[in-house]
Amino acid sequence: MKHFTLSLVLMLSLLAALPASAAECFADYKAKRDNPLKLHYGVMQLHQGCDRQSASAEVSARLRQNGWTLLNVVSVFGPDGLEGRKANAGRFFLKF
Repeated sequence: MKHFTLSLVLMLSLLAALPASAAECFADYKAKRDNPLKLHYGVMQLHQGCDRQSASAEVSARLRQNGWTLLNVVSVFGPDGLEGRKANAGRFFLKF
């Protein structure tokens, strides 16, 4: 019974930490729009996962809803990388 209770407490604490981790994950990306050709670099907060593959799927879907095509995910990072990317992303900083 003691092991069960300890396991349950550990599992609940891990589950409680998951949303906080997801809220702390970001990706920077490059995207395009055709006719006329427009390019942009942006930063997006991720909600689905914090790895490059999950980021590509999420960023692509969210950009597509707004008429953009994902070219590539440059990197996936935590909140410590936000400030250094803010100026480069301009109006596409956390827009989507």
